[in-house]
Formats: sequence, structure tokens, C-alpha cells
Amino acid sequence: MNRIEERMKQLREKKEKAFITYITAGLPDLAATKELLLAQERGGADVVELGIPFSDPIADGPVIQEASYRAISNGATVKGIFSMLEEARAEGLSLPIVFMLYYNTVLHYGVEAFVKRCGEAGVDGLIIPDLPYEEQEEIRQFLDVTEQTILIPLVSPVSGERIPMLLEQARGFVYCVSSMGVTGQSADFHKEVEPYLRTVKDATELPVMMGFGIRTAADVKPLQNLIDGAIVGSHLIRLLDENDFAPQIAEDYCREFKRALNQSSL
Repeated sequence: MNRIEERMKQLREKKEKAFITYITAGLPDLAATKELLLAQERGGADVVELGIPFSDPIADGPVIQEASYRAISNGATVKGIFSMLEEARAEGLSLPIVFMLYYNTVLHYGVEAFVKRCGEAGVDGLIIPDLPYEEQEEIRQFLDVTEQTILIPLVSPVSGERIPMLLEQARGFVYCVSSMGVTGQSADFHKEVEPYLRTVKDATELPVMMGFGIRTAADVKPLQNLIDGAIVGSHLIRLLDENDFAPQIAEDYCREFKRALNQSSL
């Protein structure tokens, strides 16, 4: 059981919903990224998705595209991100960390070497939006050896009959895309979002997390009985950008969202 699975187990026992955030590594720089990770842990975030900057982030909307471009321009590299996370772990960061990245990054680094480095640096999970289920065996063979880093499944409203297959080997949690298109849209969820989420819940025992377009806990109120947590990315990046990436802003946002998400009246 790795950090993600342990956190999900704790939340289930406490009957709490998870709050998961996304930030882009290297924005505004790697030193600031480390401080933001520590701040989000203090604020009560349950998992942080750390976006690895990429030149063509096809699943992401304009906010995260711009964040990737700026991080790359500022000199962020995969090797540097690994080193930064190692430093954060050495300073006491116990928060589960998921790398959200594109498969070209893994291929360029070398699949086996990348997985090994994830284990060394304390990466608990991977989300790879452009890696189809049918092509996952290459990386799974190395993930299965270490069992330190797990592959988080990503499903969408059009996954349909593929959902049971997509979740067959899944660990950690399920990332449910709430709408079609890219990240950062308004909380205008897919018109069939409720039956879609029920299908996912019926197909797995894993916690079901919903992302894309979420800004506040109130956005997911109508779906509170169908999800086990919420994921916020673009809105948090925009909020941090407007406040000079102050760690206190991240800490306060996480604390308030987590509190509101678990209010009995939500």
C-alpha cells in the first residue's frame, strides 16, 4: 500500500471526501513549487497532482498551457523536478504526489529509468492522459516491479462500455473527467454526468474523484453522493498567479475547500 492508497483508506475510515489539487511544477520556479507543496499539505490537501511541463499539453486548457510554457521558459526540467521533490521529502513532505504528464516525457527519459527515478524521488502515482489502456503494458511492467508508484486511471463520459476494462487493474483512485474538452472550463458538467458516475461507481471499489472545471466545493454539491472527492487545477493556478504564488494563499484555499467539501450540509 503506497501513500495514495493509505490516504484513501484513512479518508474512507473517517468518512471524509478527498481534496486533490493540481499545480504546474516550476511555476514560478522550482523553489517556489516546493514551498507550495508544503503549504498545501499544511492546508489539508489529500493529494497533489504535480503537472510536468510539456510543450503540447493536449488535455489542458489555456491556463495550464500557459503555465507549462512559463515553467519551461523559466528552466524547469524533469531532472530538476525530481530533485526538488526529493528535497521536499527530506524536509518532511508526506503528502501523496502524483505526476500528471504526457508519455513523450517518459519515453524521452527512458521508461525503466523514469519509473526507477519516481521511486527514488517519492512519486506515488502517475496520470498520463495520452497513454491508451491498450498501450500501458510497457510502463506497467516496470511499475509492477517496484510497486511504489501506481498508474491512476483516467475515464471520461464517453468511456462507456470500456469503463470496466479501464478499471480492471486500477489502484489508488479513479480520475473522472466531468466534461468533454480540456481543463479549466466552467463547472458546466456533461449532461450525462450522473449516470456516467454511477457506472464508474458500479465498476470499482476505488474512490471516485471528479475534475475539470471545479472552482469551489459548491460546484460538486449536486453530485456529492456519487463522488468521493474533487480535483481543482486551473482555478488554483489562476488564484496563485494573481497573488504572486504566495504559499499562504495555497494553504488557505486548501483548508477552506476541504472544510466546505466535508460540511454535512454540502
